[in-house]
Amino acid sequence: MSVAAEAPPVGALLRTWRERRRFSQQELSNRSQVSTRHLSRVETGKAHPTPEMLMHLSDDLDVPLRERNRLLLAAGYAPRYQDPRWDDASIEVVMDGLRRLLDAHLPYPALLLDDHWDIIDANAAVDQLLTGCAPELLEPPINVARVCLHPDGLARRVGNLAEWGSHLLQQVSHRAERTHDQRHHELAAEIAGYVGEPDASSPLTGPVITLEIDVDGNALRFFSTSATLSTATDAALEGLHLETFLPADDETRRRFDQR
Repeated sequence: MSVAAEAPPVGALLRTWRERRRFSQQELSNRSQVSTRHLSRVETGKAHPTPEMLMHLSDDLDVPLRERNRLLLAAGYAPRYQDPRWDDASIEVVMDGLRRLLDAHLPYPALLLDDHWDIIDANAAVDQLLTGCAPELLEPPINVARVCLHPDGLARRVGNLAEWGSHLLQQVSHRAERTHDQRHHELAAEIAGYVGEPDASSPLTGPVITLEIDVDGNALRFFSTSATLSTATDAALEGLHLETFLPADDETRRRFDQR
């Protein structure tokens, strides 16, 4: 007979997030204007926080929206943030607007990615970058970080694999540190296995880190930009990001402008 694991009490969850952010109770008190005595009583279960206090502390601790719902549920309150599917009618207008941005970025590649770097959608220019990848890496959901660095993905065509791999590893590791999501930690470990530890002594080769990739025998160079929804109030939308690639040299620009 199995017994389901009991969810941690809200005080323990708050303490965990405070420790993850490396805050002392005094530092959190200074940031939140909640006394250290009351914080201690909340963390030890001697005081019960209001939903307003939980949201206030979550702001100071930069707690992701999904985890804020977990805090609320642990305290006996209803969750505040929806977590819809990508085809849910409630976010249809947002998703439609973002997909229009993908098409507007043509002839250059652009992707819409979820919080774990899985492709939600992409414009037609992305297809030529993925040519030659192992079929199993292109089975949905396609993870861009994995496809870029896997030996059977783009890795053999990326001319600056160490630099680009270090850049992606840093991004994934940073998000893992913020969210403490197990999938983020697993993805960071997987990427580290492909590229190894970053070499801080390696000189940077330009004003921005570029992706140097061979496409049909042509060495192309791109720099990327990333945009997120800073006003998201849905947990799914919070991690959504639009990745766009722009030519980093005239040869790359000419090749794509001719299409």
